[in-house]
Amino acid sequence: MDIDKRIDEIFDELVEIRRDLHKNPELSQNEYRTQEKIREYLDMWGIENYPCADTGVVGIIKGKGRGKTLGIRGDIDALPLQEKNNVPYRSLTPGVMHACGHDAHATILLGTGRILKELSDSNNSIKGNIKLFFQPAEETIGGAKRMIDEGCMEEPRVDFVLGLHVQPYLRAGRVELKYGKLNASTDSIKISLKGRAAHAAYPDKGIDAIVIAGNVITALQSIVSRNTSPLNSVVVSLGKISGGIKNNIIADEVTISGTLRALDEEIRQYTKDRISSVVRNIAAAYGGEGRVTFISGYKALINDDEVVDIIKENAERLLGKENVDFKEFPSMGAEDFSYFLDAAKGAFFHIGCGNPSKGITSPLHTDRFDIDEECLKVGVRLQVENALTVGTVPSVPK
Repeated sequence: MDIDKRIDEIFDELVEIRRDLHKNPELSQNEYRTQEKIREYLDMWGIENYPCADTGVVGIIKGKGRGKTLGIRGDIDALPLQEKNNVPYRSLTPGVMHACGHDAHATILLGTGRILKELSDSNNSIKGNIKLFFQPAEETIGGAKRMIDEGCMEEPRVDFVLGLHVQPYLRAGRVELKYGKLNASTDSIKISLKGRAAHAAYPDKGIDAIVIAGNVITALQSIVSRNTSPLNSVVVSLGKISGGIKNNIIADEVTISGTLRALDEEIRQYTKDRISSVVRNIAAAYGGEGRVTFISGYKALINDDEVVDIIKENAERLLGKENVDFKEFPSMGAEDFSYFLDAAKGAFFHIGCGNPSKGITSPLHTDRFDIDEECLKVGVRLQVENALTVGTVPSVPK
């Protein structure tokens, strides 16, 4: 099979699929229509599939011999934004749009699965197995973990896993890779400070929780600047504070919430310990009480360098070295693909979807985000080649 020619032949169908998904976006844990459409396509192409994590889908392409099993992930949920793009395929659902490219991710995975299934049927070139993970709830609860908990990585056991994300700051046709750490871990911080209420005219009768909060907020900034090596990236951001009931009453309670981001698990735990110590001791110094609760989020996303090397070689050969970039610094944003990488070797990478000449420049998570649909071809071609080289089978002849 001439893979490039075949992708060109199905490109119009891929565009139609992507536009249908874009017009009918669904929020996390409500991707029922999306799930139904994905399963319709997989059934049409003879790809075995089943639902997972309520609104997700797992597709399986079984090879004709013994070999490794590769998982490929594409997320499917949309965001609570009102689309402002004036395009024929704009969202038909008020207040919901695919502003993060998950419609493109799902389409690329569908196209990849279709080509791999045709390769398997035509020349028995797939010796191992391919699993297609259409993952719900990436934007909210971390649907990757739920899929893994429900066994998507087992029977057969997944040896390698791949994922990608479109990026509008890259022109369509370009690829961005990163060895090692790519995305940060994330934890929610909940701080509770308790003092004692009193009339504002008699402050000595109370313990001012607002004063405690001011000192806590200031002191927490020193964890990054003075307790963490400048060679390690950590973010402690406090985004919400609430306290007090009236302007002439000393506040007896203040709550503060924020987020912790880290790239190293040891530094992540150390920072949690420092936050707890600072809050507890400053509150005690003022006669009050301080308590911190952490709600664990995603782990840091750390790529396997050997798998990145394989993607690099494929991308340079298919797209040209001049179109392959390496990301200099990790992102402190989170990505729940980290759960898959915690369960198997693999890598996550970025493909360009921007095109300034077409006016496609808006960032992710904005109400004018769009893609240059040429990126669908790039995503499918690269993921097909990755599937044929990352531990499953040798590449088919060109």
